[in-house]
Amino acid sequence: MIEVKDVYKTYDTGALKFTALKGINLSIDKGEFTSIMGSSGSGKSTFMNILGCLDKMDSGMYILNNKNISHLEDNELAKIRNTEIGFVFQAFNLLPRMTILENVELPMVYAGIAKKERRKKALDALERVGLSDRIIHKPTEISGGQKQRVAIARAIVNNPSVIMADEPTGNLDSKSTFEILKIFQDLNNEGSTIIMVTHEPDVAKYTKRIVRFRDGEIVADEVVKNRLIV
Repeated sequence: MIEVKDVYKTYDTGALKFTALKGINLSIDKGEFTSIMGSSGSGKSTFMNILGCLDKMDSGMYILNNKNISHLEDNELAKIRNTEIGFVFQAFNLLPRMTILENVELPMVYAGIAKKERRKKALDALERVGLSDRIIHKPTEISGGQKQRVAIARAIVNNPSVIMADEPTGNLDSKSTFEILKIFQDLNNEGSTIIMVTHEPDVAKYTKRIVRFRDGEIVADEVVKNRLIV
């Protein structure tokens, strides 16, 4: 599903040059549920941005779903972001003036999917996350946990190859955190590949594998023992 080889990334601000990734090698198979962990400045967010085609590496190779995307142009990467990757962010990133249903339909608008099909797929996705009764509400009218469920519905609506979640429980209370982790586990049990950045060890225990970053390098890659199930 995902393979990266010898990936380097350096940020040069002129006054300061900082190497965020130092020769990263990692493979993630289809159907895995993987946590990416590390302290601030460890390289985990840079790595996630490269996996999500939001940033480009300086050198190395990135294969996604059997396609080498290491050196694609911006417009090609934008297409991959929309069709191959489903994003879930800590801040939800919902558009406040749109209804819940319209927010979930948005990736399909960019993909050029007809309105009737968009509506059906969006309704199906919202039903999967338990929000089919909130479709006409605006994001300001629902709770944080519900907003994150909308974001997950939006992420899965194009049937992506991989779901990438960046601190998806960071703004949630304990009850909502469990609800979101249950949805992720259910999606994973149905075959979805999920990569999740988290700084919370208790959250990582709900995944199947933990990859730990420190100073731009992978320092541990381990199967989760005594995995927690929601």
